[in-house]
Amino acid sequence: MSTTPATDDYVANNETYAASFTEGDLAGSPGRSIAVVTCMDARIDLTAALGIANGDAHVLRNAGGIVTDDTIRSLCLSQRALGTREIMVVHHTKCGVLGIDEAAFRRDLATEVGIAPTWSVGTFDDVEDDVRQSIRRLQLSPFVPHTDQIRGFVYDVETGRLCEVDADG
Repeated sequence: MSTTPATDDYVANNETYAASFTEGDLAGSPGRSIAVVTCMDARIDLTAALGIANGDAHVLRNAGGIVTDDTIRSLCLSQRALGTREIMVVHHTKCGVLGIDEAAFRRDLATEVGIAPTWSVGTFDDVEDDVRQSIRRLQLSPFVPHTDQIRGFVYDVETGRLCEVDADG
């Protein structure tokens, strides 16, 4: 294992990448007109799993892949300013947010740091149900105008496969 900080390694890797970089002329708008909302889990190589090429899609990641106000803010800009029309919501098996007691987590944070967070942790007990909840949040948001092409999936971290979630349950 390297004793160099990961950031130093990544900055050095960037020098190699930049030396042969040829995609400086890509458009700011995603070429496939899609945005993908997924978890920040390090086991998910979304570009490989979905075959996303650089410039194809907006990829929004956060803990749990939940639809937060910030996710809606990003999707609003993605659709209204940058032309996306489809949204994929991708949660996954064995998620670290799954099964955490939100009230206890918030209480522990408040005790430790002296102030309760202003944000929701976004824990959930059922991955498929949370995908449905995320889709509903998007469909009900007045800031996301294109809601006819929203689909949800659960990515299996053991097999790499996607399983589509029926949005209606």
